[in-house]
Amino acid sequence: MSVVNIVLVEPQIPQNTGNVARTCAVTGARLHLVGPMGFTPDDKKLKRAGLDYWSQLDITYYQSLQEFWGANPGPFFFFTSKGVRRHTDVSYPDGAYLVFGREDAGLPEELLAAHPQQCVRIPMRRGERCLNLSNSVAIGVYEALRQWDFKDLETHGQLTNYEWK
Repeated sequence: MSVVNIVLVEPQIPQNTGNVARTCAVTGARLHLVGPMGFTPDDKKLKRAGLDYWSQLDITYYQSLQEFWGANPGPFFFFTSKGVRRHTDVSYPDGAYLVFGREDAGLPEELLAAHPQQCVRIPMRRGERCLNLSNSVAIGVYEALRQWDFKDLETHGQLTNYEWK
């Protein structure tokens, strides 16, 4: 099974992380949470946003970025409003790590400056700061999955009370 890894660096808003967890559960993406976080893993808002999907998650917690880098090989793609490449202009290989920063600060600029070719941007209107974190994650995950032709995912739905003709 192909795998995409979602990395949240120092997430601050539990509802965003809960929404990301739900996206990871329905797509089979692995979730990596890098601290310090602005909430605890047992936060009620986090659990509510993730609904009943928590048991379906492959989730790993890290105390710091240094711990995360030491445990994961990459390749890494840094999602940032400061990126010069569009998120659709790169090819995401199996095992890719899509890395997202804090809601209020993004990823550290020294990290971005050290890896310009791995920095990607979701296009948006000039002058706007950024998209919501959970929306950005969903856009990134589904672009990687689209490139893989949605391998291992159901692509046709079924009606509850009717049948498609």
